[in-house]
Amino acid sequence: MYLTHLECPRCGREHDAHRLTNLCDCGSPLLARYDLAAVAAAVTPERFGLRPADLWRYRELLPVADERHVTTLGEGWTPLWRAPAYGHEIGVADLIVKDEGLTPTGSLKARGAAVGVSRARELGVRRFAMPTNGNAGAAWATYAARAGMAATIVMPLDAPTICRRECVAAGADLRLVDGLISDAGRLVAELVADADGAVFDAGTLREPYRLEGKKTMGYEIVEQLGWQVPDVIIYPTGGGVGLIGIHKALHELRELGWVSDRLPRLVAVQSTGCAPIG
Repeated sequence: MYLTHLECPRCGREHDAHRLTNLCDCGSPLLARYDLAAVAAAVTPERFGLRPADLWRYRELLPVADERHVTTLGEGWTPLWRAPAYGHEIGVADLIVKDEGLTPTGSLKARGAAVGVSRARELGVRRFAMPTNGNAGAAWATYAARAGMAATIVMPLDAPTICRRECVAAGADLRLVDGLISDAGRLVAELVADADGAVFDAGTLREPYRLEGKKTMGYEIVEQLGWQVPDVIIYPTGGGVGLIGIHKALHELRELGWVSDRLPRLVAVQSTGCAPIG
C-alpha cells in the first residue's frame, strides 16, 4: 500500500493513517496522502487499461491495503457520452456528460461508500452511523450489508421515501428526525458519544476515505480522454465531497507526471435552495 499518512490541510499536522480517525484536533477534515514517487515507479498509466473496469483499477492510489477488505458491487468506470445537440444549443463545442447514474445504488454516492466502507472494515469498524438526506445513506447501508457491517442511518422525516426504503431493505438501523440534516447530525454525534467507541462517525467529511472513492471520477475522466484534461468540469454539488475529490485527483495526477500542469477549471452547480458551498 502506498498510503503514507493523513494530513490536515488547515494546520498541516500529520496523522497516522493506520489508526481510525475522524477530524484533526483543529476541527478540519483530513486528506489521505500517498508516496506518489513510489506509485509512479510501480505503475504507468497504460497498465490501468489492462485491469477490470471499476474504480479499484486505481488501487495504488486508494487506501485499502488488503484486498480481502475490498467491498465492491462493480462501481466506477461509468461512460462518457458526447452531447453535440445540447452542446450546440448552449454554445459548448464539445460537451461530454459522465453518466454516474449507472453506478450501484443509482448515484455517485456508491464510489465514496465503496472505499469508505472498505477502509473502515480494514481498520476494524463493526458499526458506523451517519446523517444523510438520502442517496448517501442508501449507498452506505448497501455497502455495509455487503461488508457484513452494521449501519445506523439518520435522516430527516422529509427525506425521499425511496432512499428510506433502500436503507431498510439493506438491513440498516434507520432513524428519522423531525428536523433538518443538522438535527440528524446532532443525533449521530449523540449516538457515537454514547457508544464509547463502538460506533464510528461516517458523516460527510468527518472521515477521510469517502473522498478517496469520489476522487476516482477525476482519474476516470482523464483516462477516458486519453490522459488529457478537459477545459472545464461542471459538477452538481451537494456537500462538496465529489468536487474536492476531483480536485485532489487532478493534483495527484499532475504530481505523478501523468498530465500537464494545465488543469481544468472546476465549476460547482447547486440548487438555490441548498447551497452549503456558496
